[in-house]
Amino acid sequence: MSSLQEQMRTRARELLSQNKVQMVIGWEKGTFWYLSPPVFITDPEDCNRLVWDEFCTNNLAKYLLDYKLGEEKIALFVKGCDSRGINRLLQDNQIQRERVYLIGINCPGVKDGRRAAVLGEARRAEVPLAEKCLYCTHPEPVVYDELLQEDRGAGAREAAATAEGRFAMVEKIEAMTPDERYAFWTGAYDRCLRCYACRNICPACNCRECIFDRAQSGWCGKQMSRSENQFFAITRAMHVAGRCIECGECERVCPEGIPIMALNKKIIKDLNELFGEYEAGLDLEVRPPLGQYNLNDPDEFNR
Repeated sequence: MSSLQEQMRTRARELLSQNKVQMVIGWEKGTFWYLSPPVFITDPEDCNRLVWDEFCTNNLAKYLLDYKLGEEKIALFVKGCDSRGINRLLQDNQIQRERVYLIGINCPGVKDGRRAAVLGEARRAEVPLAEKCLYCTHPEPVVYDELLQEDRGAGAREAAATAEGRFAMVEKIEAMTPDERYAFWTGAYDRCLRCYACRNICPACNCRECIFDRAQSGWCGKQMSRSENQFFAITRAMHVAGRCIECGECERVCPEGIPIMALNKKIIKDLNELFGEYEAGLDLEVRPPLGQYNLNDPDEFNR
């Protein structure tokens, strides 16, 4: 057992026993060795279920939305991406800061569960980092109430060192001809099942009522066709424009392996070029580029 895992269990047990929080959200070991799904603990005796390993992949921030109308105080273990998700929810007025107690963890990068399943447990050490971790710019939590310390190891340094490749896929697509780009995106979204897993796991997708659940609006039908799928993809991408924290959860849970983050990162890259460097979820005082407007804007696009 890692020292960090011991610290997690001890601290969670203390917080629950002293009634400083009424729930702890972390990770537990799943059915298979390569799965460490979220766990929701209310009894101090259950804190031994908490784990910390290379498959603690889920961004836990989104699960707070299930409790936003309650009164209990919730402790949450946060990696870098989880903490940015917390700031995203705070900035969207989805949760109150005083209702969450954040326990920070310096993340060395999590591993790809799907690749792990193919390689087998005997080759556990060969499992590569998850795609979303390869270009992570903030493996440390950006907001927390306390920070658990453990040596991050070489894996984290390697992940941080490759952060300059953040837009490599975007640049590859930009280099294509218009026909090639069209073939690339139609080939991707022709596979879309419209299961909404990407929307359901995204901390930035937190509207009280989603446009895609309002069939009566006429904006988007339920049939799986190329035009409807593309409308879904572009609309969702624009709804999280300037708000995407690059946690990569949308792409990770997609059953069809659609390169959703390539579209999100294209928008991030364009916003950086138009409005200056910006990373969502880092600073509560800095508003997203498309999250504000000024009546005195020159409207140069109309000239």
